[in-house]
Amino acid sequence: MSHEAMKVEQSQPSRAQLLQNLTTGPLASSISKLSGSSRAIPSKEDFYYYHNFDEFKEDMDDAYDWLVNVNDEVLERFDASVDEFKRIRKEDEETKRPVKVVTKDKKTVGTKPKVSFHVPSIRKPQEQFNILVNNSNQPFEHVWLPRSEDAHRFLHPLEKLSILDFIDNGIGDVEPIKPPEIEATPFKLVEEVKDLKELAAKLRSVNEFAVDLEHNQYRSFQGLTCLMQISTRTEDFIVDTLKLRIHVGPYLRELFKDPFKRKVMHGADRDIVWLQRDFGIYVCNLFDTGQASRVLKLERNSWNIFYITFVMFPLTKNTRMQTGDSALLPKRWSGSSLDLHRFLKKFLYLDRYAREDTHYLLHIYDLMRTKLSSMPKESESSDTPLIEVYKRSYDICMHLYEKELFTENPISTYMGELRLQGACFNSQQLAVVSGLCEWRDVVARTEDESTGYILPNKSLLELAKQMPDTTNKLRRLVKSKHPYIEQHLDSVVSVIRHSLQNAAFFEAAAEHLKVGRVESSSEENILVTDRSESFLPDESGCNSVNGDVSAPSPTTLTA
Repeated sequence: MSHEAMKVEQSQPSRAQLLQNLTTGPLASSISKLSGSSRAIPSKEDFYYYHNFDEFKEDMDDAYDWLVNVNDEVLERFDASVDEFKRIRKEDEETKRPVKVVTKDKKTVGTKPKVSFHVPSIRKPQEQFNILVNNSNQPFEHVWLPRSEDAHRFLHPLEKLSILDFIDNGIGDVEPIKPPEIEATPFKLVEEVKDLKELAAKLRSVNEFAVDLEHNQYRSFQGLTCLMQISTRTEDFIVDTLKLRIHVGPYLRELFKDPFKRKVMHGADRDIVWLQRDFGIYVCNLFDTGQASRVLKLERNSWNIFYITFVMFPLTKNTRMQTGDSALLPKRWSGSSLDLHRFLKKFLYLDRYAREDTHYLLHIYDLMRTKLSSMPKESESSDTPLIEVYKRSYDICMHLYEKELFTENPISTYMGELRLQGACFNSQQLAVVSGLCEWRDVVARTEDESTGYILPNKSLLELAKQMPDTTNKLRRLVKSKHPYIEQHLDSVVSVIRHSLQNAAFFEAAAEHLKVGRVESSSEENILVTDRSESFLPDESGCNSVNGDVSAPSPTTLTA
């Protein structure tokens, strides 16, 4: 690398460095910088628009992970300061020196801080509701579906039906039915079997209903469906699918399968597979308003249900955007901290928030269906826009859930992430990545935990960098932040030691990573800067001495 090129790279900090710089210096200054940076984030309708693009969502996910890390670091420093204060106070008491302690009135202290969502002592929904799942490293069995004659695949009930069976006739004469105001609409929180039975009876009496699901991936290996929202033309329902998990399928399965009942959903791709996985429910006769949005080519390409409901088809005042904290609620619908129905009752506006996902959906379906039927075909050989929506909806329903299976080569999963970070792992470090991935997968399946809870990717890669080969070294790294590591220090160290013996099998992968890093730096002008006074990056972009990858100084892992 030329001296001029080195100057250019060192003068232009990477995005990771810019983020790091925000957390240095006095806390007040850091907060001020963070506040200024936050103004660049789109808000309200603009946020939902940009959230449809993968690049924006990936950046937001990265930013969220970074904020969690910063938050954990601040709390850790605070805990250390408290420990230091207690130590000094104890010494002062022993020497009988007076200690001045500043106290605050209860009115000025305010409410107690909220319990962190990832506190290990919080009961998981699986434990609270006795939910049993099969996390074995075997393909998911669709026990409610028959198999083909050769037994190689499952047969979805839609295979016996034609898309043309679902197409409406005479839509132009149908007047869209405007929904009643949400305050005037009967609402039922379904949390008892008798309530679920009544819901099933009401759905049997209608020809169409709207559906949406709330799902949580945290603290479970495959994820859990937490709520099911259902709306007819006259009533709204929210089903506690954690408490009624084993009953949802028996009462609702045939209704979702019934080809004569129209199911309206928005962006149903994931909802469809969650219904299959958790309840053995397979949907026939779906109209996906998300797919209709695409076919209609709605302005700004905004396919978010919030935008459609409150901007494209403004039906009512958007309470979601006015209730600032409500946007965070779906992440808490796992029932992991409180019994779900108690939690729902605690937040008085939560029923409205959840209901809005389906309350207006049938009317939006009316409007979209009418508009689609009036649109001409794009070409003589293409289908009508309405048929195109039903075809897309059909394809979504035909997609079958597949359980995540552990692969024999997890390294390929991390190649892109390692290149992005500018990390040049040697064969030993890659061997540790592979070993830790396998250990994490086994523990996550056994304990029914998410792999990210057992050991987050960032921490896993940090452990692979450091390669701690004793329990003391490992304990200093994890520093009580990862309970499963703390509980299995000996096992993790054993995994690391055993992995190091297999380093020879990862030499090709390490060379591939090194070559890929050089190409990526050249093509994308990714900056590689010196992170220490002792080492300078070589031409490959790795910190090295005599060609060897340097091990960073020990750091504390963060979640």
